[in-house]
Amino acid sequence: MPADSGSVTRVAALLLGLVLAASARGEERITPLLLAVHDPPMPFRGSDGRTHLVYELWITNFSSGDATVQSVEVRGGDRQLATYDQAAVGTRLQPAGRRDASDRLPGGGTSLLFVHVVLPAGTPAPARVSHVVRAHVAAAPPGLQDMTESGGDAPVDRRAPVVVGPPLRGERFIAADSCCDATRHTRAALPVDGRVRIAQRYAVDWEQVDDASRIYAGPREEARSYTIYGREALAVADARVASVVDDLPEQTPGRFPEAISIAQADGNSVVLDLGGGRFALYAHLQPQSVRVRKGERVRRGQVLGLVGNSGNSVAPHLHFHVMDGASPLDSNGLPYEIDAFEVSGHTPGTTAFDEAEEKGTPLAVTPVTPPERVMRGLPLDQSIVRFGQ
Repeated sequence: MPADSGSVTRVAALLLGLVLAASARGEERITPLLLAVHDPPMPFRGSDGRTHLVYELWITNFSSGDATVQSVEVRGGDRQLATYDQAAVGTRLQPAGRRDASDRLPGGGTSLLFVHVVLPAGTPAPARVSHVVRAHVAAAPPGLQDMTESGGDAPVDRRAPVVVGPPLRGERFIAADSCCDATRHTRAALPVDGRVRIAQRYAVDWEQVDDASRIYAGPREEARSYTIYGREALAVADARVASVVDDLPEQTPGRFPEAISIAQADGNSVVLDLGGGRFALYAHLQPQSVRVRKGERVRRGQVLGLVGNSGNSVAPHLHFHVMDGASPLDSNGLPYEIDAFEVSGHTPGTTAFDEAEEKGTPLAVTPVTPPERVMRGLPLDQSIVRFGQ
């Protein structure tokens, strides 16, 4: 007769215990937690002047029971680059296909740990990264449940990030949901044509406040109430237009769009081929505002279209990111550096920003006086930025 599930689980636990005991004697060992890095990190300079590494550590629990990740250490050769305790892991570890984080690894499941390393000023990026994971594996016998696994060894991509110009002109722009720990973009992992992609890994939703620090003034449901609405989206480099969408309707601000297909998620959009396998996406433009055509050559600073609220958008903004393919979906997000801009302040964070956007109240801003001039950097999350004319 077939064994019941309880018997199978007990047998699996016994076998796991025997193998773990053998491993303690220096023999081959079972490693119930499998670690891997699929997309090696590419170092880039943030608007804070420091070098950042952003990537995902895939952790598969190849056992029949749950495992609790107690800590993760990120190493670069003999250097400790970052350490996450159990509480920090619980905010960064997401089961495959979900957007909620937990320190628990389901039996037989895979989760992604979203890693962000900030190197001390003047410290070079390592040639490789590796990881040490400490976990409690419930399927192992008593006395053998707490274990340490090393792995996820991967090279660091030493290519220099593409350097671009600003996508907008003017001041008081907010780098909303930008790198490196904002969950809406950095963790937007999607299975596309047999591979998990994070095209938005380094995306920014550019918004803007008026001189009273309001994201909008007037009726919330009217796009024209928003400070950024109608601003000119600019080509960040001399480039070729890879694709254009210009015929989708605007959404009503303050409401989540319904029945938006994947193909329409970016709304009216432009993709530029920057060369060298890098592409730039501009999304959520106004309908009939795009001024370029597919195949056309554009010059840096040329107006591409006007900021709107089309596609999967709840408020007017310019979504911008760089990727390694022409498809906004089937591509991998790449870091980039804007050649010159000023940081004039910082918001208290995403929660405060979301509240100001919802209620139309002034957004608290901590000013940077005088504004900090940044030469070659990626604007970090909730920075207030001024772009030159």
